[in-house]
This record gives sequence, C-alpha cells and structure tokens, in this order.
Amino acid sequence: MNNKALYWIEMSDYDFDTAHAMLDTGRYLYVGFMCHQTIEKLLKAYWSTVLEEPPLKIHTLSRLAEKTGIDKEMSETQLDLIDMLEPLNIEARYPSYKERLMKSLDSARCKELIHSTDELRLWIKTKL
Repeated sequence: MNNKALYWIEMSDYDFDTAHAMLDTGRYLYVGFMCHQTIEKLLKAYWSTVLEEPPLKIHTLSRLAEKTGIDKEMSETQLDLIDMLEPLNIEARYPSYKERLMKSLDSARCKELIHSTDELRLWIKTKL
C-alpha cells in the first residue's frame, strides 16, 4: 500500500473516531458529517491505490466511487448509504439546511448511521 493511501486511511480512522465522540456528546449533526468524511477519505485512499492521478478535490461520494469503479462492486445497501451520506457534507455547513437536518438526526438514527458507515468502511478497507 502506498503512502498516499495510508494518509487517507489514517484520516478516515480519525474521522470515524470523531463520529463516535460526537455521538457520545449528543452532537448529532456532526455525526452525519463525520460519517461522510470517513467514507470520502476511504474512497480517496482507494483512488490512490487504483489510479495514478491524485484524487479529485471533491466531496461527492458517488462521483468518487464512480471514478474509481468501486461502485460496480457495491451492493444496493452500500449504494443507498452513499446516497444517504452524500448530502450530509453540504447540509451540515449551511444554516438553511442545518435546522431541518438536526431534526432528522437523533441518537437512534446516528447509532445506525455509525453502524452502517462502519460496515462500508471495513468493506472498502478490504479492497485496499
């Protein structure tokens, strides 16, 4: 495994730990944001493993997955998670979305989000 991929993996692991910390402190908005970041960085690790060019500086999970071709190997459940996580990066940043998003994220939903993110995270790691 190359150093670029290792960098992205370490950052992803840190973000996943942060998602747990945000859950523990009731900061549910940021649980979703950090789950998005976890998968984004693992997709960039995968990119660094399978493509010669550096990863695009984008946050669109579906585009990162498509560009690397890993989306072709993903199950419907994994693709659904990508679709669910994708807006959490943008919506957590803007006040017009924040309130609506905060109402949809509670402890139970965030626990499930972390669980699903962990499953996808571990699956992507097997591909590295």
